[in-house]
Amino acid sequence: MTHARAASSRGGRTTGWWAKAWLRAVEEAAYGEADLRRGRSLARSGRVGAVTVDGGSFVAAVEEGDDAHTVSGTVEVWDDVAAATLVEIVAARSGRVTELLAGELPLSLVEDAEEAGVELVPYAGELDATCTCQAWLDPCPHALAVLVVLSVLLDRDPLVLFHLRGLDREQLLARLHARTVSAPPGPDAVEGDDEGDLDVGLDAVLRAQRLLELVARGDTAADHLF
Repeated sequence: MTHARAASSRGGRTTGWWAKAWLRAVEEAAYGEADLRRGRSLARSGRVGAVTVDGGSFVAAVEEGDDAHTVSGTVEVWDDVAAATLVEIVAARSGRVTELLAGELPLSLVEDAEEAGVELVPYAGELDATCTCQAWLDPCPHALAVLVVLSVLLDRDPLVLFHLRGLDREQLLARLHARTVSAPPGPDAVEGDDEGDLDVGLDAVLRAQRLLELVARGDTAADHLF
């Protein structure tokens, strides 16, 4: 998924604790304060282009003077067991899906994930980024600029972090939906329990996404849904 320029519109500032945690990792990954200041300046002045995020990787162009450099980086992805565990953790408490889709990452979710051995926010040593400027140290200021911009993207949408870890938004919703559809209700299940709430919430999200797609296309088939 490609994300348009982000940091210049907000000055590169973050408010979510998870984005601040990412920034702390970026600061620790920098080899010196001068490189970090230069990277922040490039990010906040809008010199970082659109950032393309995929499972385990990201890439973006950074302009400086008359030159343009390409930064590419990697983040460790979850294996199948970790991804499945994370899905179970998201589904374990009612309201977590709604919070994630609303741009919030519940601290309790991260705590539960860490307790289960699943790490969300990477440490400094896990942020691997290289640049075509051929600096003798990585991450160079251009790479740091991209990492700063990523903090803004994460701040706006914590599911970008999930995507970097190998579980994008569509995959997460699909797994949660499949989980609630395939799992039969237990003998003690009652109306309004967490499983039911999750299923109803996911159904509403999927319907809303479909409606937005129809409206965006100007499809008259959406009229009866109002």
